[in-house]
Amino acid sequence: MDDMKLPLHLGIPQRRSRLLVVDDQPANVQTLYQALAADHQIFVATHGEQALKLVREKQPDLVLLDVVMPGMDGFEVCRRLKADPGTVDLPVIFVTAHSDDNEETRGLNAGAVDFITKPINPAVVRARVKTHLTLKHQSDLLRQMAFVDGLTGVFNRRYFDDRLQQEWLRAVRHGSPLSVVLIDIDHFKHFNDTYGHQAGDDCLRRVAQVLAAGLNRPGDLLARYGGEEFACILPETDAAGALELARRMGLLVKDLGIEHSGSPSHQVLTISLGVAGRDALPPGEAGGSAAELLASADRQLYRAKHLGRDQACVV
Repeated sequence: MDDMKLPLHLGIPQRRSRLLVVDDQPANVQTLYQALAADHQIFVATHGEQALKLVREKQPDLVLLDVVMPGMDGFEVCRRLKADPGTVDLPVIFVTAHSDDNEETRGLNAGAVDFITKPINPAVVRARVKTHLTLKHQSDLLRQMAFVDGLTGVFNRRYFDDRLQQEWLRAVRHGSPLSVVLIDIDHFKHFNDTYGHQAGDDCLRRVAQVLAAGLNRPGDLLARYGGEEFACILPETDAAGALELARRMGLLVKDLGIEHSGSPSHQVLTISLGVAGRDALPPGEAGGSAAELLASADRQLYRAKHLGRDQACVV
């Protein structure tokens, strides 16, 4: 496993872990913040709907959740997180003044991984948060290694297909935009014929690395789609934003300056990109399907090639 180049967002991240604290009482929020802020990035929500919104936007690594709140209580927030394929594995720790066994059992049945009673002991909270973050990172690594392309170290087609369906359902549920980008290395067969397959493999790895580095947010995903093709899923991104990112990716690959003397059109390696986006719609309104979105991006990729390659096209 030492020589496997895993995606940057797999395994134990180098960045500080993100924690979402959900509590409607400022004093409780302040206590948890003081206990955890030195080692983690903290986001705060004061009610259930805001918590669900911040989970989508900030993608925390763990949630510390109060039970009794105005409107949606903590149990319902936890149930919704566990019902969403995109957050089902997000660890939730209940932090509550309730200490009876029935409440703890109810919390664990809702999907929580732990139950801490108030007033908290800061050292205990830090220890439990550390334990559950470690378990999450390890399980993520083991689960996702099956979805990594062995040559390039980015996600594989199987993981891409699964995540695209998840992100589509999430976009429909919340009425948020979603975009995909299909990427093809221009005249890659000529590259292999000119420089050999070992050089071709090295080229694929370098392109994958620079494409992954060009993504904007932790929720963005790059996968090897097949052969010399790559694909991106861009949640919360409309077609215009995806096109801007695609053009930047094209420049990043071109700036690598990889010689491609066998190319009929360019002397350095270039890529063509097809972009398609689902605009923000009212929550629950589908407006097509994940398969149609992908097919639209594929048509735009074909168009980019037809127009001379080394460019991005959008619907």
